[in-house]
Amino acid sequence: MEESNESMITRREMLAGTTAAIGALALLNVTGTQAGGAPHAVPLSKAKVSFTVNGQPHDLEMDTRTTLLDTLREHLHVTGTKKGCDHGQCGACTVLVNNQRINSCLSLALQHQGDTITTIEGLGTPDKLHPMQAAFIKHDGYQCGYCTPGQICSAVGVLNEIKAGIPSHVSASLLDTPQVTNMEMRERMSGNICRCGAYSNIAEAMSEVAQQ
Repeated sequence: MEESNESMITRREMLAGTTAAIGALALLNVTGTQAGGAPHAVPLSKAKVSFTVNGQPHDLEMDTRTTLLDTLREHLHVTGTKKGCDHGQCGACTVLVNNQRINSCLSLALQHQGDTITTIEGLGTPDKLHPMQAAFIKHDGYQCGYCTPGQICSAVGVLNEIKAGIPSHVSASLLDTPQVTNMEMRERMSGNICRCGAYSNIAEAMSEVAQQ
């Protein structure tokens, strides 16, 4: 015996019911509401850390997940260091920690207890520029300027690495002191992206400082 048309579910009604059910499940996941009651709140974990930034000591207490980059920009208001990709791929956030360059977006602030941190503001002042800053201006090593703080800090770090005898992927020998060549500098600076394409000018600025 055939069912009457009144008792049959149309395709449109079935789709509408399915959509409503999916929406209800999505809302359940977003709000975190469970049959057992309210969701469990994860307590905020804070810790103390002390370090020096551009010659100034700082004692801080912050969320343990805070990166060094966010600490500099949001907590200490040292905004010369830029946030680019936030994944360690562009180099805009490069700073010097104990004279070694790092990507501050990939490093937690709590890792730097007792460290000495230098940002672009700490390298020089408008009245007394760091030699690398002056060379960047002379050779037009910047265009839009967004990546420039990271480029300059990285360039200073690169010359420190070569002077310390640290080899790179293009060094001819792992035992001999690397030379300040165009290839060495370009390889070591490859982690710093310049969207404007001022790479040749940056290399010229670094060469001038290396020869001083």
